[in-house]
Formats: sequence, structure tokens, C-alpha cells
Amino acid sequence: MPAFVFIVAYLILVLIRPQEYPRWADSGVPFMPVALILAVLAWLASRNKRFDEPQYPLLVLFTVATGISVAVNGWLGGAVEQYKQFMPTLVAFVLLANAITTRRRTEQVMVVFILSALLLAWHGVEQSALGVGWTGMPLVEDGRIQYVGIFSDPNDLGMLFVICLPMTVYMGSRGGMMGMRRLLWVAVGAFLLYGVYLTNSRGAMLAVVVMAGAHVWLRRGPMLAGLIAAGSLVTMRLMPSRLTDLDVQEGSATGRVEAWYEGFRMFLENPLFGVGTGSFEEYHTLTAHNSLVLVLAENGLFGFIPWLAFVGYCFWMMLRLVRHSPEVADGGGDDANEEANDIAAAQSWATDRAIAWTLLVSLAGFATCAFFLSRSYLILFYLLAAVVVAHFTDVRQRWPDVVPFRLSQDIPRWGLYSGVAVVVFYLILKVLLARL
Repeated sequence: MPAFVFIVAYLILVLIRPQEYPRWADSGVPFMPVALILAVLAWLASRNKRFDEPQYPLLVLFTVATGISVAVNGWLGGAVEQYKQFMPTLVAFVLLANAITTRRRTEQVMVVFILSALLLAWHGVEQSALGVGWTGMPLVEDGRIQYVGIFSDPNDLGMLFVICLPMTVYMGSRGGMMGMRRLLWVAVGAFLLYGVYLTNSRGAMLAVVVMAGAHVWLRRGPMLAGLIAAGSLVTMRLMPSRLTDLDVQEGSATGRVEAWYEGFRMFLENPLFGVGTGSFEEYHTLTAHNSLVLVLAENGLFGFIPWLAFVGYCFWMMLRLVRHSPEVADGGGDDANEEANDIAAAQSWATDRAIAWTLLVSLAGFATCAFFLSRSYLILFYLLAAVVVAHFTDVRQRWPDVVPFRLSQDIPRWGLYSGVAVVVFYLILKVLLARL
């Protein structure tokens, strides 16, 4: 229990970031390191230490790759600095994935995500009305809202709102309190959606469309999903937002495509280890504006393969749970107790599947945003991935017939998938460059 409390406290510090408010920014108290160290000590004293899912070794390999890519390019000291910067992300992932040991804890962490995002959206509404929020952060020059720290970019703020939207849908689906609970969560979801609008982030708006389409696709089929996605895009383009400028020949879009091209060129010149973590902008005036390209350019195949496998397993795990049909009886037992147990088991699986569905849609939203941003190393994704890994492990303990993943068996697969991803992205890039 203490490990869970401390890592949740760390999660709150990462998301809400009160340590960066004006009154505490100069206090000199290292709030986040202290919370993380306490979480590590509590975890070391606990019995819950799990490393059975493939994401654990993959993230270690990726962490090693980020430092080696710097060292290979001639800066040994930079490799040490890179490890110092990324190590808290690795540790937080392990601790959160190990601390979430029950379905109730999974839901509690989802609520922490939602309420944190709600607070940031409230800050954005105040900022939009007054020109400055209670953090002292003003509106961006073009009128978009922002927050402090890792959410000082409106796109990152929109990304947080996006991944929390499916969680509000799940929490609202549980009902209770004569329908008031559902109404409350609907209101929270609507407020977060308004927050996405205030960020005016094209990636976040597209992510909302993708999440809605993914939800409908898996439940109602591709035709209805396509119609809803098309209708949503048309509606958003009619709204006063930056989405109306979504065209490859528009200025910022052209800059993105050119950055992708430069990133691909960096990879071709340094295919094994890349140009070094954090070095993209030393070779190009803009950042990569694509998380896949950033890893490929900075870390080469040595870092790209474990990173892609890490991300891919997250999607694959939740898809496996969504598509799985456990051996649950139909309630036709010989006595009342057996029938009640069968019904309870069916309801338990339905809840586990609903959570997997929620996390899968959140992953889809994050991936959509990350496709247009350089967020390969952002801690937000790895915290979401920790929830995904924890839920899969927890479900496997309740349902042993869920097939686990074996990294040793999938290594050739991920090498092949990485090559395919590079080729597909190259073809997409060629098409986009032809339209410039």
C-alpha cells in the first residue's frame, strides 16, 4: 500500500505540477525526486515485484539505446546526462506498473488522471477568460491555452485531455446514484472536450475523431465509423480553429514534412545508432514533429526496434483482452450458488474488458497526437503504458486462459515490423513531398 500511495503522489506531481507554481518554484524542495525515492523504498520493502511482461526489458533496452546513441556520436558525458534525464521515467514506469495490483487501483489511477486533467482544463478556462491563469502562465500569443512544465505546449496539454476522455466514458458507464454519477462524468468529459478546443491543437482534435472512430469501428463496424469520422472532421473544419488549415501545403504542415524528410535522411546516414538522443535540432532547424521519426533519427534501429516493440505490445495487450473469450459459463449451473458465481464471473470479465477497451482507445488518441509531435521520451506516455501493463498482468492473474506474451518468441517479428514501418513511412513521405 505505501508504494501505491507514493507513486500516485508522484503521478499527481507529474500531472498537476504544483512544485512549479510561483509560490513554490523557488522553495528549493525537490518534491518529485523525494516522492519517487519514497516510492522506490516502499517498493523495495514490498513483495509485489513483477517483471513478467515484455515492456520491462524493452524499456530498459530503449533507455540503454538512448545513452549509447549519444556516446557513439562522440559525447560520453552526454550519455550519462541522458541516463540521468530518462531514468526517472523508467523507474516511474516500473513502480506504477507494479503498484497497480487490483482492478480497483486501476480505476483509482484513472480517476487521478481525469481529475488532474480537469484541474488543468479549469486553469485553461480561467486563462482564456482573464489572459493569465493562477499559475502565472499567460495565453500563448495566438490565444491558445497552456500550463506549466511539460504542459506548457498547448499540444501536450491537449494530449492529456485526449487520453483522459475515454476514461471519463468508462467511469460514466458504471452508473449509480440514480444516474447522477453518469451525469457527473458526462459533464467532466464535456469540460475536457472544451479544454481540447481551447488548446486549438490540430493533433488533439484529430485524436478525438480517431478515438470516436476506433470506438465505433470495433463495436459497430468500419462503415459507420468512417461516416462518423468524416462527419466529425467536416464539423471541426467548420469551427473556428486551426484545423481549417490542415493541408500539406499550409506553412506549418510543410515544415513538418520537411522535418520528417530530414529525420529520415539522418537515419539513412546513421542507421544503427542515429545522430544521438536530443541532437535532432543540431542537424535541422525544427524538431522532428513525429515521435517515430525522432526515435529513428536519434537512436537508429538499435533504439527504434525496442521502442516500437514497447509501443506495439501496449496496443497488442489491450487488443488481446478485448478480443478474448474466457471460459465463463452461461449461468446455467446446477444450483443457485453456482449460477450466481457464473453470473459474477461474467460481470467481472465484462468490467476487465471494458477497462482494456478504454485504455486501447486512450492509446489510439495518444498515438494520433504523437504522430504530429516529438514526444518519444515524454513521461506521460510511459505512465499510461504502466497502467496498460498493470491491467494486463492483473487480468491474467484472474483469467489464466489469457495467453501471455513472450518477447523471446517475438524478436524476429519486431525486427520485421520495424523494417516495414520504415518502408511504409518512407512511402508516405514520398507522397507528401510530391504534393509540396
